[in-house]
Amino acid sequence: MTDNKSQMEDMEQPDREICHLSSVISHSDEPKASPSPPRIRSDAHAIQIAQWLAETLAEESDKRDRERQLPYQEIDAFSRSGLWGITVPRAYGGAEVSVSTLAEVISLISEADSSIGQIPQNHFFMLEVVRWNGTEEQKQFFFQKVLQGARFGNALSERRSKTVAEYETRIIPADGGYIVRGEKFYSTGAFFADWIVVVARDPDDYLRVAFVPKDTRGLKVVDDWSSFGQRTTGSGTTILQDVFVPAEYVMPYQKSFDEPSPLGPLAQIIHAAVELGLARAAIKETITWIRNRARPWIDSGRESAAEDPLTIYQIGELHIALHAAEAVLDRSGKAVDQVMAQPNPSTLGAASVAVAEAKVLTTEVALAATNKLFELSGTQSTLSAWNLDRYWRNARTHTLHDPVRWKPFIIGNFVLNETLPPRHGAI
Repeated sequence: MTDNKSQMEDMEQPDREICHLSSVISHSDEPKASPSPPRIRSDAHAIQIAQWLAETLAEESDKRDRERQLPYQEIDAFSRSGLWGITVPRAYGGAEVSVSTLAEVISLISEADSSIGQIPQNHFFMLEVVRWNGTEEQKQFFFQKVLQGARFGNALSERRSKTVAEYETRIIPADGGYIVRGEKFYSTGAFFADWIVVVARDPDDYLRVAFVPKDTRGLKVVDDWSSFGQRTTGSGTTILQDVFVPAEYVMPYQKSFDEPSPLGPLAQIIHAAVELGLARAAIKETITWIRNRARPWIDSGRESAAEDPLTIYQIGELHIALHAAEAVLDRSGKAVDQVMAQPNPSTLGAASVAVAEAKVLTTEVALAATNKLFELSGTQSTLSAWNLDRYWRNARTHTLHDPVRWKPFIIGNFVLNETLPPRHGAI
């Protein structure tokens, strides 16, 4: 009886919560203060909330992309939903959902708006940094902050270094803490964050991570993201000019890769989930166009595009690819859960390979679906009034986060030669 009551509450609660969340979104560019979000209770609850929220976020996604409107109120609603705290461990008051559930939540939001789906990627990544590297005091502090609604933004990558794994930003010990100096780019989510998380090298060239409150003096976020895709992620420049960070806000970062940890595959599975959501959205759009606007080819002998046998065949192929990607993504989430439960070289290797397989499939289906949208919908679909190119632009941009061409090599080397994948955030 208790279990049935709990299941009914899980089914009814999202309806009430999402009505409140919808009222938060006023389609304004100005941020609002947020109360503490509700606590997500379970994996099923997280997915239900994400499904409801996605419907609201989809409403003006076209307009936001077309006009490059940064989604302040949409991110506030996303945060108020409680979904940004779903990976906080149960011991600290969170739901600690499975990685497969996290991936599905991101896929659902990305299907509605892939820019919004990408924004919390580094938030969840940095939550894992806290779990893996933080002291007990730091875990208590930051996990509670997140459950109260705090958001982490990204200041990791630098575009002037030789490779993405090299950093010129420096963190120098000072009285009571550290001084951080440097410049970052691809700062996804920094505009919407309460804390901007910075990776930098100390005087011993050891990588540390600093959690910097957004209003800290010397910290500046510049809105200079000009990519043709993922236009509203706020992924511009972060400038750090002698920024002081208290010692309690700094923890090791390099440790995450010196030791077997789930950080690499966790980062990658979220990227794969964004691409899966993009593919779902593009395929749905394609089906709508074929049914309602596209014309049959003259040689088909059919009355409608939906009856064209070659169109039917290609829609079938897309669905096979989509469902394969969904299945492998879910499988890879279970492999990452295994690393979290038993972190060792064997579980990490298996998880990295599983997520790499998912990343290959989600990249392929996202690009294929966003291309087929135009091929099967016809020339009218390219008119700027429809803005359908946003699907391709977003897929092409997001799939460049790391070279998918390296994935089959890493997978094959693991299977054939038992060579463990490298340890970094892109595998």
